[in-house]
Amino acid sequence: MNDTPSRDKEDRISSANIPSQGILSPDQVLDKLTDVLGTRNVQADPEKNEYYRMGWRSGGGNALAVLFPQTLLEIWRCLEVCVEGNCIIIMQAAKTGLTEGSTPSGNDYDRPVVVINTLAIDQLYLINDNEQVISLAGATLHQLQSQLKAVNRAPHSVIGSSTLGASIIGGISNNSGGSLVKRGPAYTELALFAQINTQGQLVLVNHLDIGLGDTPEEILTRLQNGDFDKRKLPDSGKMASDKEYIARVKDIDASTPSRFNADKRRLYEASGCAGKLAVFAVRLDTYPTATKEKAFYIGSNSVSELAQLRRQILSTFKNTPEVGEYMHRDIFDVSAKYGKDTFLSIKHLGTDALPRLFSIKGAIDAKFHKWSWMPKHFTDKVMQFIANLFPKHLPERMLAYRDKYEHHLIIKMSDDGIVEAQEFLQSFFAASKTGSYFDCSKEESESAFLNRFAAAGAALRYEVIHEKEVGEILALDIAIPRNELEWLETLPEAITQHLEMKLYYGHFFCYVFHQDYILKKGSDAQYVKTMMLELLNQRGAKYPAEHNVGHLYEAEPDLQNFYKSLDPTNTFNPGIGKTSKNKRHCSCCL
Repeated sequence: MNDTPSRDKEDRISSANIPSQGILSPDQVLDKLTDVLGTRNVQADPEKNEYYRMGWRSGGGNALAVLFPQTLLEIWRCLEVCVEGNCIIIMQAAKTGLTEGSTPSGNDYDRPVVVINTLAIDQLYLINDNEQVISLAGATLHQLQSQLKAVNRAPHSVIGSSTLGASIIGGISNNSGGSLVKRGPAYTELALFAQINTQGQLVLVNHLDIGLGDTPEEILTRLQNGDFDKRKLPDSGKMASDKEYIARVKDIDASTPSRFNADKRRLYEASGCAGKLAVFAVRLDTYPTATKEKAFYIGSNSVSELAQLRRQILSTFKNTPEVGEYMHRDIFDVSAKYGKDTFLSIKHLGTDALPRLFSIKGAIDAKFHKWSWMPKHFTDKVMQFIANLFPKHLPERMLAYRDKYEHHLIIKMSDDGIVEAQEFLQSFFAASKTGSYFDCSKEESESAFLNRFAAAGAALRYEVIHEKEVGEILALDIAIPRNELEWLETLPEAITQHLEMKLYYGHFFCYVFHQDYILKKGSDAQYVKTMMLELLNQRGAKYPAEHNVGHLYEAEPDLQNFYKSLDPTNTFNPGIGKTSKNKRHCSCCL
């Protein structure tokens, strides 16, 4: 059977089973969904499906049902029912987004909401001699990393700063970034997805560039079963990663950021769709692993010194750094104390155990939330208490640098880049009075990156533990122009008077920063955010940089137009980017 489709052949297949969007009663919708999935995989009880309706950090809303399809074809059948029933569809995988983008948001939708959770459909297929991978809807980044390790390959992204459980397609759908300097945002032009066209018809689009058949049933079943040639597939010319990113990040004189969610260069079908399509599968590049790697720990009390270091490395090095992670002293401290349980869990149990532990914690939290007599955030408080019983866990040289330097930078180089970095750093800091560095041992390297990894969760833990003394957490992720020298912001008193703590950390060579602000008790988070965003606009920054707009940011015009082109009926994830929640994006269609 020929596994290479012709690009001249029609690749959009409409459902033959239903008319364009019609009307069923909510009860009829539930009955039909139950016929497709069985009672076990349709959860309409608000108490039992609450976890899947609530955001990871914030947000949530009601839903007619949460669905748990077990195959790609079952997703398609569920979509058919939802279209026939004129339902809103919210696609969901790991639900790890930080901006409320994978759950309902409020209860002001104009149609019933159905959430489709795809985590059960987690197959990965390595193709083209392991140089590419096809990921189905529920596969996770951690799962991909583990599978590729066995064949000496690496994924487009590694575990992020907030969670180990993030899904691959979630990353693609949100142009998610990450710590890897060479690879840029998650991106592909090769995907299999369903969308609803202007006429309200459900359409399956196969742009994987793999011939799988002529009907949704054949295409989805063959893909699910891996029934296609996985050897050398012809190169269609479509990109399965951002191949231009290294050149872009090295352009240190550019007055625009290196990457951000609304960058129209990287909005393409599934990439950046933010749930405005139902993505069944994506095809991505993988990468050869380095023969050897080494980390360098840098401390400095000078913003300009680190700015010059960044410019020189990116403009003169033959070997681009693998990673360059920044932490301010304040987030170093918060992560060391409030991320200690995460640090110790990964160090002693390994990353393979963490997704399961996070899942167990989430289930316990959901159960405790229903008991009014149970203290809020009980599991976090217990875990923090236990962590405090353990002895000091960070290496002595890191702690000495913490005392001496305000700014901390961890650089990882590979292969020939190791000697290049050693020679450069020795020369760069030879006469410096404001900074220094050391070559990390294996233990120091592991500890430095684990402390950085734990940072985002640690900021949330700080807020939880001190909820009686401090206000909300305002979390921003921003990208600043590549030619910026004063990369660390200076805030006016009108803003600082509302802040209990400022926490800065991020991907230094990419100039993408996570900025978490712990507000003072009683301060208005929305008011402070408005002032913050105005300052960012003045700096030429873009936001969000990698967590996408969700329901917390207003989408830029280019992004809004992209969403409308993908989903003209506004059936998938309406309201994203503070757009209309109404059918066909207008206020007149109630």
